[in-house]
Amino acid sequence: MNKDYYAVIMAGGIGSRFWPVSTQEFPKQFHDMLGTGETLLQKTFSRLNKIIPSENIYILTNEMYLEITLKQLPKISEEQVVLEPAMRNTAPCILLSALKIKKKNPNALMLVAPSDHWIEDENAFANDVQACFDAAQRENILLTLGIEPTFPNTGYGYIESDKNDISEIKKVKQFREKPNYETAKQFLADGNFLWNAGIFIWSAHSIVASFEKNLAEMNALFSKGTDVLNTSEEKNFIEKNYSEAENISIDYGILEKAGNVFVKRATFDWNDLGTWGALYDKLEKDENQNAVVNAETLLKNSASNMIFTDTKKLVVLDGIEEYIVVDKEDVLLLFPKKKEQQIKELLNEVSHKFGKKYV
Repeated sequence: MNKDYYAVIMAGGIGSRFWPVSTQEFPKQFHDMLGTGETLLQKTFSRLNKIIPSENIYILTNEMYLEITLKQLPKISEEQVVLEPAMRNTAPCILLSALKIKKKNPNALMLVAPSDHWIEDENAFANDVQACFDAAQRENILLTLGIEPTFPNTGYGYIESDKNDISEIKKVKQFREKPNYETAKQFLADGNFLWNAGIFIWSAHSIVASFEKNLAEMNALFSKGTDVLNTSEEKNFIEKNYSEAENISIDYGILEKAGNVFVKRATFDWNDLGTWGALYDKLEKDENQNAVVNAETLLKNSASNMIFTDTKKLVVLDGIEEYIVVDKEDVLLLFPKKKEQQIKELLNEVSHKFGKKYV
């Protein structure tokens, strides 16, 4: 296994659209959402560990998730968990991890990926990553893996490349915001647009250089601590300085400004598991199109439901269609699938009425 390969898994989100299973205390990446015996974080780690040494895989997460991260990933040490003392979007945490990795290994090539995606064909994923590592080693470029769109999704950002470029790795023309339905249909018809999955590959040197150029203030803030990174003094430095960083995503802060961004069309299937509906799409269904995780079921005149229980609880439904049915400890959710995007708002209502107890 190549000692110059590193990975950074972003595992700090709360996953509020997966409430009530995903809560602030125990977000979705730490749950076995698909009933496979592995949590999403464990699955992501094992996928990357096939190409990247376990000691070179870092987890970016919130301070409150340190204990659960170490418990779920026994192969890593506490030094590999980079803790964010404040929520500042993706650019600051990626810069911090890049500076840490570059100090440890100036020749490092690094992959950045979310902790909660589902990828079935792990061999195809490994081949795509290898091709990007090879390109990042040869040239000073920032790479992303784009996903072949299967329908005009309005919930994802898109990556546009040159129509006439027949290379395997193409220069990115521009990143496009989440489109409306008509625009998304046009993107698919054009054929040179891919979904932005938020999986990035670059050399530590190239990404730090891009921060120096495009987010100079943030780079200066964190570079002050270069001497203490990877030492016992690092924690104090982060505590003092992290919250001063601009709250900005890597997409806005770096990728939309940099002129050396390239995309490789992914050859693997992908699901970002952002909602109960996305989970439903990924799961096997019964003859009436019901998807079930963990539960024992007796279903009559019930179809196209997403049913999830924490334990092997018996769920009996009669005359229920197109619903999300979730049973978790002290919360039972029955919610129309077509309104799943409103679960975030529902969470605010629950929090307002009952306090933090259920969220």
